[in-house]
Amino acid sequence: MTNQATASAAERPEARSRGRGRRPADEVRADVLRAVGEVLLADGIADLTFERVARLSGVSKTTLYKWWPSRGALALDGYFHAVEHTLAFPDTGDIRTDLRDQLRAFVHLMTTTPAGRLLTELIGQSQTDQDLAVAYRTLYSSERRRLAGDRLRAAQELGQIRDDVDVQVVVDQLWGAVYHRLLVPDEPVTEAFADALVGNLLGGITRG
Repeated sequence: MTNQATASAAERPEARSRGRGRRPADEVRADVLRAVGEVLLADGIADLTFERVARLSGVSKTTLYKWWPSRGALALDGYFHAVEHTLAFPDTGDIRTDLRDQLRAFVHLMTTTPAGRLLTELIGQSQTDQDLAVAYRTLYSSERRRLAGDRLRAAQELGQIRDDVDVQVVVDQLWGAVYHRLLVPDEPVTEAFADALVGNLLGGITRG
């Protein structure tokens, strides 16, 4: 999506003619997050401003600041909204297949779409921006961990994973490895890498 395409979103009839009547809060938030996702995936966080989001969504800046106290919080909420469907965790009943497919989807998103560059930007900025760091943990990281943990615990209940396994450590072993290669790009991030992570973890690496 180009800058021109994003700019044209502000000229959509619904953005210009949206009425002043009171709308449900969920509907308003959805409009905001949709606008934020469009800006982020097209232009990155550098061009995300409350003024631009207010214009695109038809929501006042006062309302935006009420719900999102910083640009970082707004960006991360919008980012999660934009990628939530793509990163939804499958449950086919086969934990090996589901881990592989979810990691492949994550790798594809991070390496072939603007979302990858954007997330690394947000993680980098969160190291020096405390508000952004808090937003990252509460609006993105914790939710991603919860979804993965829920799927792994379901596999434990089916006897596919040992009861003594800490599923949150498994989350770190799999997705943490992908984040490491994204942030320290010494090695490529590929589907083959994702498959190897799952294979090594579930199959074990020792002979004994």
